Amino acid sequence: MEIKNVAVLGSGTMGQGIAEVFAIYGYNVKMEDISEEILNKALKKIKESLVKLEQKGQLFGKTSDEVMSRISTFTTIEEAVKDADLVIEAVPENLDLKKKVFSEVEKFVRKETIIASNTSNIRITDIAKDLKYRDRVAGLHFFNPPVLMKLVEVIKAEETSDEVIDVLVDLVKKIGKYPLKVMKDTPGFVVNRINAPESLLFCLYIDNKVATPEEIDAYFKSQGLPMGPYELMDYVGIDIVYDSLEYFAKTLNPCYGKCNTIKELYNNKMLGMKTGKGFYDWSKGRPLIDVKKATDKVSMMDVLALEINEAVKLIEEGVATPEDIENGVKYGMNRPYGPISVAKSFTSMEIKSKLEELANKFNCNVFEPAESIKNGLLRDAVEGRLKKKEEEGKRKEEGKKEGAAEIKEGKVISAQQYKTIKVEKYENKVAKIILNRPKYNLISGELLEELEKAIKYLWNDPEVNVVVITGEGNVLSAGADLNEFVGSSFQFLENSRKGERVFQLLSEIPKLTIAVMKGYALGGGFELSLACDLRVGTEDVQIGFPEVTLGLVPGWGGTQRLSRIIGLGKAMELIVTGQRISGKEAYSLGILNKIYKNPDEEVMELAKSIAQNSAPLAVAMVKRLLNKGSQVPIDVGLEMESFAMGVLFSTEDLKEGIISFLQKKKPEFKGR
Repeated sequence: MEIKNVAVLGSGTMGQGIAEVFAIYGYNVKMEDISEEILNKALKKIKESLVKLEQKGQLFGKTSDEVMSRISTFTTIEEAVKDADLVIEAVPENLDLKKKVFSEVEKFVRKETIIASNTSNIRITDIAKDLKYRDRVAGLHFFNPPVLMKLVEVIKAEETSDEVIDVLVDLVKKIGKYPLKVMKDTPGFVVNRINAPESLLFCLYIDNKVATPEEIDAYFKSQGLPMGPYELMDYVGIDIVYDSLEYFAKTLNPCYGKCNTIKELYNNKMLGMKTGKGFYDWSKGRPLIDVKKATDKVSMMDVLALEINEAVKLIEEGVATPEDIENGVKYGMNRPYGPISVAKSFTSMEIKSKLEELANKFNCNVFEPAESIKNGLLRDAVEGRLKKKEEEGKRKEEGKKEGAAEIKEGKVISAQQYKTIKVEKYENKVAKIILNRPKYNLISGELLEELEKAIKYLWNDPEVNVVVITGEGNVLSAGADLNEFVGSSFQFLENSRKGERVFQLLSEIPKLTIAVMKGYALGGGFELSLACDLRVGTEDVQIGFPEVTLGLVPGWGGTQRLSRIIGLGKAMELIVTGQRISGKEAYSLGILNKIYKNPDEEVMELAKSIAQNSAPLAVAMVKRLLNKGSQVPIDVGLEMESFAMGVLFSTEDLKEGIISFLQKKKPEFKGR
């Protein structure tokens, strides 16, 4: 369906802005309101806005008069909507009023006309409840001011057709906006839903006398925000905040109705800037807030944790994708980042602890952590890897069969299955990459590609400090899969470079890596192990480079790494003879760091110990100093070492380590 004619019902700030946007982009717009006087005021404001845009050269070569000619006004719904392809309702935020307008619209529009609401909070399903053709009703939520703000939420009600959503998403792109697809109808949709717990928190700060509005605003302004939360509430209107919280109290959680201070201001008609007084006195203009009065009783982390928590809830409920949530908050709130990117800097435990602290402090279950955060799956949620409930149930059933191993290794908090490898994350900040091509776990081109993805997936994960690499069954890997077709010598060269690049990632990832050498660790399997920081294995594991006996050389870093570990002479001997050595011999040469009887189980204790007792930033620095420092003159290496000391001096982990040492307690390092 092609949209040409648009009707906008309501000519207030949002209505006139929406009408202006569509007219700028060449659509014919009919704007309706209850009187000519109101409509004329709206036209005057639109004209003023267009003149400014024209002066800035932002009308795409059109004139303000040309754009204005596309807007006509009406005082009856019938005349405004009868030829419309799309009707957008922009009347005050009142459910009964919106339902009345929609019922009136349905009488006069064509059957195929799309009817949309610009509501900022009210579920579209509730507005459309009494309509006959509910499949053509959707939400089209613009942000204020519509001409400047890039975001439009496209909301799918319970009975909205997929075709209608597709048409609206395409339309939003055509008018130069970012369409955030809200695929499940929820109060507040995405952006306002994420903001809701913050508004509640700011209310409870004041109700519980944590600090004064000015002290809290001063703190947030000192953090770089243009407005503090109470100044912003005054600016938006206390009545808007009150109505939103009351609606959320009815539809989301009764705790949203706890805001006594907001209720008092609302009942006393102290609505902020519009009435001259709210939290502040606006009678003489914008209030002056002294940043020197900033309180230390609140924290930016309070707000960040709530935003992350609500974003995860939206992901769990299937309301929107992580990408759309991130962009929605960025474009809807005019910020450089959203909660998804912020979440990647924290662990589930850190966010969980902060949320539980807030929930207990204010006796408010709105602040309680989402299920994914409780279960250590924050990273999986924000990176779009949450399993459906039925899949998760199946995984838990399978996990019961592995009970003994799970007790020894720690609880698996997430698992990711590729075609040739598996990735498991454990609650003790350890991850395991498992080569999964039984019976010899041969390394194919596909396995290399998936290994690269897995390494990058774990690279910046704050919930992982140590990565263990092992093979499915009793073998690490017997080497490269020689059955793969290679079309030319150049292609064979590129395959070698590809393996070198992937294994190099293991030496550069800012996590400690441990290879489990068992059964066979031959050729590429040996090279994979050498690329890791530590190696453990069994006494009888068979280790070696058979390449020379096949007319090749170790081509994934083996010639370079082995000599650095055991010396040039012994490395030369092992490579040119192609001989195999046992794990016991490898231990005596310094190839293996530990000999284990049950390496897959015992390595987890080593990994857990390092993950929990060694500061992750210090480990990352040590890894770089040893790997890179050994390749440069000693004076350059010493300079690198002093720089590392300087960087680590400013970290929270150093303070935690010293305090824990003095207090004789176990440190809780956070990687910051």
